[in-house]
Amino acid sequence: MASKMTNNAPQRWKRRPEGSTWGDFGPDDQLGRLNLVTPQKVLQGIAEVIEGHTFCLSLPLDYPGGRALNPRREPPHLFATRRDGKPNMAFPFSRLDPHFTDVICDDAVTLALQYSTQWDSLAHMGQMFDADGDGLPEMVFCNGYRAIEHIAGPIDYRDGGERETGLESGARALGIERMAETGVQDRAVMIDLARHFGEERATVGYDSLMRIIDADRIEVESGDFVCLRTGFDRMLLGMNKTPDADTLQNRCAALDGRDPQLQRWITETGLAALIADNPAVERLPAVPGASGSFASHPLHEHYLFRLGVHLGELWYLSELADWLQDHGRSRFLLTAPPLRLPGAVGSPVTPVATV
Repeated sequence: MASKMTNNAPQRWKRRPEGSTWGDFGPDDQLGRLNLVTPQKVLQGIAEVIEGHTFCLSLPLDYPGGRALNPRREPPHLFATRRDGKPNMAFPFSRLDPHFTDVICDDAVTLALQYSTQWDSLAHMGQMFDADGDGLPEMVFCNGYRAIEHIAGPIDYRDGGERETGLESGARALGIERMAETGVQDRAVMIDLARHFGEERATVGYDSLMRIIDADRIEVESGDFVCLRTGFDRMLLGMNKTPDADTLQNRCAALDGRDPQLQRWITETGLAALIADNPAVERLPAVPGASGSFASHPLHEHYLFRLGVHLGELWYLSELADWLQDHGRSRFLLTAPPLRLPGAVGSPVTPVATV
């Protein structure tokens, strides 16, 4: 049963999901648990910098290649801008004026924002939920922000219909630019699932995760970013942009999103963001829920919708994880701002780890 509204709850909702953070950071909050990344947390991250080595945690953004991983996301298309109808690439300015010595290169890209190494914003996934308390579920997102009013597209799908809205797609609340405005720098913790499972297909629940955390002497504290290395990144790179769909589905570890103990651990630790080198963090398709209606992406529902925890997917973590293992460490400074692109619900990212 959903918890009832407190006296200072926002007007967007009368009921909030059980165990959610809605209203905890203010009625109009759009950052969720990024509010836990305080200056002290940043200083904790800086304190982990001992050797000054840096690691790029992004795949090349033209990976995975093709559409085997997600048929709705096209690979990036890089092309030259135009100048007087000609490609503006290796263009000599002497064509404009014989006195000029410059040669210009200028390009553009068409890019699915969540094709490769990415952040999910809190606008990426909402739920059908009775936030009004009238017995009828609405299309709502974290902290009660609404479909069409706050996160809109050209079609209004509410009430089972398909009506044109006349609106451009975009998040007028919870967009990825809110995350970017924080700078996204924090102490991060690596949990190396591949060290224990190799490339075995393993669905990791609370008990397995706790055994790994205990064995590797890992501590996760409130406000930390948590990274899960599964080995999916190196497997994907080895496919050289021609990924095999069957292999992608049947290798490497992923979290059991339906495990209530795992969800409770995520809630109780106070982790501020969850990151993995695989495409969804959790195992998909997930096992069906126990009730008649349930989220198809149970951890996305728990992170993005209830708790306001941003998700990082398809990060390149293996090189860093190997280094940390060799040096008996699990913590590092992470710097990972997304594009400050107003209205976007996700973003490519080139994260940097400093150790």
